[in-house]
Amino acid sequence: MSTQTLRRRLQPAQWTRPGGLAPILAILVVLLVLITVRQPDFLSPPSLLSFLGRSAPIILLAAGQYFVIVCGEFDLSVGALVTAQVVVAARLIDSDPTRTWPVVLVLLAGGALVGLVNGLVTTRLGVPSFVTTLGMFLILVGAVYLWSDGAPKGGLTEEFRQYGRRAFEDVPLLGRVPYALVILVVVATVAVLLTRADFGRILVAVGDNPRTAGLSGVRVWRTRTAAFVLSGLAAAVAAILIGGYSGVSFQSGAGLEFGAITAVVLGGVALGGGRGSVVGAMLGATTLELLFALMNFYGISGALRPAVQGAIILVAVAVAARRSTSR
Repeated sequence: MSTQTLRRRLQPAQWTRPGGLAPILAILVVLLVLITVRQPDFLSPPSLLSFLGRSAPIILLAAGQYFVIVCGEFDLSVGALVTAQVVVAARLIDSDPTRTWPVVLVLLAGGALVGLVNGLVTTRLGVPSFVTTLGMFLILVGAVYLWSDGAPKGGLTEEFRQYGRRAFEDVPLLGRVPYALVILVVVATVAVLLTRADFGRILVAVGDNPRTAGLSGVRVWRTRTAAFVLSGLAAAVAAILIGGYSGVSFQSGAGLEFGAITAVVLGGVALGGGRGSVVGAMLGATTLELLFALMNFYGISGALRPAVQGAIILVAVAVAARRSTSR
């Protein structure tokens, strides 16, 4: 394959191409209009910023899941990783403020380590990522139950919980800006910069055609392993925010892996890899949270959330299949 052809493959998707941002932005605007009709003050800065702060964990998970999916893999372990991190944080901190920052670093290192193991097992041992991360999911659930004897122990300090609960007060024009939203903006900026760099374009090329990318000199296994590490780090940051917001529970990360995958495909990222953007994935997560908020405002049972997520995934797979057969 010529260098010119490879460069074309490495170019980011445009807004109007498949995987672009136009469809998800249109859906997002429609949902905002419907919510505003029901809740007129939703778009006021205090309400909107509070919503974005509460949505920060799933948006972060969607960003991490993007890196894995766009290179052709899956990560089903992030929900269990979030739960494990919250329970471990409470046990290690044990209500001692002096342990807060060391434990935060432990959580970040633990998230990266889980991602590294997922990546190496998938790429070096040849185990499909669906099986690898499902196995890691079960390992983490079993390990955290065993370590905690079936009930969370210890406690999170206010210094730890502030990231998910507190905010900058009296900000001009905005009022209250949650810490979680600031963290989200920082992490999202890093994620976008990664996708704009050669690494992000190589990820897309690997997801599009790993054999061609390998023949072009790309270390496919390293690229995919790095994607899993980024997913693990995103899950660790999400766990810190969730622990701060909702406290310690064995249900802290329940179902988040499916929420993240749903958000990614809703944002136009192709299951199987090779198309999409991290901005689209994060907008997909925001749109999904808006959809759930709309359901709540109109009195629709939250029990339907899994069904909604499943329907979105099925539609995304069907659309992707039709596109691939029409080529």
